[in-house]
Amino acid sequence: NLLCSILPSQQSRAGPSVSCLHMKFLAAAILTLTLPGVAQQAITWRFDNLTTIGDAQVTTIGNPQVIDTSIGKAIHFEGRGAPDTSNPDRGNPTGDALLLNTAPLTGDATYTFEVIFRPSSKGAPAQRFFHQQDSNSPSRRMFEIRIRDDRWCLDTVGIDLRKGNPEQHGVTIACDAVHLHPLDTWHVATATYDGHTLRGYVDGELQGEIAITLLPLPPATTSVGTRIDKRDFFTGDIYSARFTPRVLPPADFLKVPTPPAH
Repeated sequence: NLLCSILPSQQSRAGPSVSCLHMKFLAAAILTLTLPGVAQQAITWRFDNLTTIGDAQVTTIGNPQVIDTSIGKAIHFEGRGAPDTSNPDRGNPTGDALLLNTAPLTGDATYTFEVIFRPSSKGAPAQRFFHQQDSNSPSRRMFEIRIRDDRWCLDTVGIDLRKGNPEQHGVTIACDAVHLHPLDTWHVATATYDGHTLRGYVDGELQGEIAITLLPLPPATTSVGTRIDKRDFFTGDIYSARFTPRVLPPADFLKVPTPPAH
C-alpha cells in the first residue's frame, strides 16, 4: 500500500487506477525474485508409504515394501532376474519400483537434487535408482550406481535430447578406489547444476563434474527403483529425496539422520 497510495482524484468507482495495479504487480514480482523463500521453495519427498509421495499418487511395480529402519521408515526395493553378464552396465531386468506422474525438477534452470538411500550388497553390478524424464523426449536427470569390488560408485546423469536443440550428454562417474563407498549403509547422493556444470557428490564429497548446457526439464515423470523404461532395477532402501531450484553449498546438503537414542 505504501507503494501505491492513490489520491481520491485518481480513483473511480471501479477501483484503483491501472497504473496502481501495475505497481502492485511489479512489487509482487520484485518480492518473488528477491526472496528465495518465496520463489525457490525446496520440495521434499519422504518414502514412508506406497500411496502418495509428496503430492503425487504412486503406481507400484513388483512388490516394494515399507520397512522400519534405524533412521525411520523407508521403502525397500529388490531387483530380480539374472543380469546380462556380458554387459557390466546392465542390471536386473525386473524388480520393484515406484512410478509418479510428476518430476520436481521440471522447469528448474539450476538445481540441487538429493537422495538418502542405502544400496544393498545383494544388488546387481549396474542399477538405476532415481530417474526423472521429459514426457515427450529422452531428456532426463538421473542417478545410477555401479558395484565394484563389493562397494559402489555414483553415476550422475543430465541429458538433453530434444528436437531442434543440440544434444547434451552430461554423465559423470568415477569408480576408482577413492570414489568407492561401503554397501549396506546409508548415504546421500547429490547432484547440482549451476547452468554450466553438472556435479555429483556422495555424502558431501565431490565425485566428479562435467561442463554442459542443460535446458530446464519440461513436464516430466519419475521412476524410483528403476529406469523409466523399467530395467536395471535397484536393490536397497530409499528414505527421502529433496529437490531445490538453486545450487546449495555442500555444507547445506542433506545429511543422513541420526538414529534416535534408546
